[in-house]
Amino acid sequence: MITDQISDEELAALALAADPETPVADDAVSLAELGGTGRVGLLPEWYMAAPAGGQILRGWRRRVVYLVIAALVTIMAYGLCNTYGQLEHIF
Repeated sequence: MITDQISDEELAALALAADPETPVADDAVSLAELGGTGRVGLLPEWYMAAPAGGQILRGWRRRVVYLVIAALVTIMAYGLCNTYGQLEHIF
């Protein structure tokens, strides 16, 4: 784990002062090993955090979601645009 804290200003100064052509040493430690949780995934957690666990809808909430989806699909099946403006000019 990382025990020393580096401020954003110090990190930016180090990044700007570094030579981009410097080869990486053979004994270099990856950022994932320094501050990671030990889990290996497709993307490291410092790059993109895992999504928060959602609650599964049950009962009447699930029916409301299905009703909204069915309404949108029905509107689109009839060829009406449900994203722009009102439908007053049609009737």
